[in-house]
Amino acid sequence: MARIAIIERKCDRCGACVRHCPFQGLDAENGCPEPNAACRVCGICIKVCPRQAIVRLETKVESVDKSLWRDILVVAEAAGGALHPVSLELIGKAKELAAEVDFRVKVLLIGSGISKLAEELRHYGADEIAVYDDPGLSFFRADAFAACAEDYIKSAKPSVVLVGATSLGRSLAPRLSTRFHTGLTADCTRLEMRANTDLVQIRPAFGGNIMAQIVTPGTRPQFATVRYRVMEAPERCAEPSGAVAVRKIPKAVAASPVRHIRTQPIPPAANISEAEVLVVGGRGLKKQADLEMVQKLAAALGGEWAVSRPLVEKGWATNARQIGLSGRTVRPKLIITCGVSGAIQFAACMNKSERIVAINVDPEAPIFDVAHVAIVGDLYKILPRLLERPEENPT
Repeated sequence: MARIAIIERKCDRCGACVRHCPFQGLDAENGCPEPNAACRVCGICIKVCPRQAIVRLETKVESVDKSLWRDILVVAEAAGGALHPVSLELIGKAKELAAEVDFRVKVLLIGSGISKLAEELRHYGADEIAVYDDPGLSFFRADAFAACAEDYIKSAKPSVVLVGATSLGRSLAPRLSTRFHTGLTADCTRLEMRANTDLVQIRPAFGGNIMAQIVTPGTRPQFATVRYRVMEAPERCAEPSGAVAVRKIPKAVAASPVRHIRTQPIPPAANISEAEVLVVGGRGLKKQADLEMVQKLAAALGGEWAVSRPLVEKGWATNARQIGLSGRTVRPKLIITCGVSGAIQFAACMNKSERIVAINVDPEAPIFDVAHVAIVGDLYKILPRLLERPEENPT
């Protein structure tokens, strides 16, 4: 690991390093420049310094003993007296990964009055369920939940920690990875385990133009968040397994300065992630009024309607209706895309659907690579035909 250091006795405060830094990575408010958090250790300041007062220091990073870090930990999420479905999906994936390297699967559950939920988790194949149950954990407080998770991770030393990419998970996971000085890969779409216990975390990158494979070989634990509906949930077993261990609550929970004042319910919005039938409009729609055809077809099929990102950017729909990396991940029984090109950031969030029907005028559209039924044609001719209700034949 490298960093920039300033030799004060050589520095004449000329300001050349500050002026030439392309990242505004140096501050000179107190005379002698100092690197800040924006520094990328690019070395330009070293080259432009006339006094050779800036040096690059290399810090030796000790390699981790991977044999001390074993098993896979799933951070389960409970809200409103129920488990979030993403928790079960993560347990299913953890079991697959654990089988590759002979690891055990452990689950961490934090909350208040959650003993019944812990018992329910025993029906999904985890080897151990660790529970932090306290009235002070009845509402999510990032510092209190992080203190509990940190306490257990230090004790259990899991090689991998999987967290749901929910509002709670996206707040908790970065805090934990920072406390353990290790990496975090967000919104993974695939996970693979190497024989040396390195977790290959796969997700779209650079606007969805590539699928990045990210590995954290030098530190443990390995943190990853996964979206709801990306992985398969295991079947519920009739017989429970695994042990429930109630943990001592860390002092940091009571010491937290955060207090719950009130809960303000949010009006329920469309939940396309739960829909079994989806009709999706894309860039192929010429004007906002044409979205009505998509909505009518969705209603006729008893489903929900959704859009791709370009229509959200045009203001035709809210983000709650968007499928994609910056929207929702879906896995319906049937999805019909209308004028959607099928960029990787869209396809990665819907390609696990049971039946994909794609309508596009371009026979080379990427959406056809994931579609089960490909209809090459003008959606303005096809959708009206789909909306037709033939009269019942009395004979």
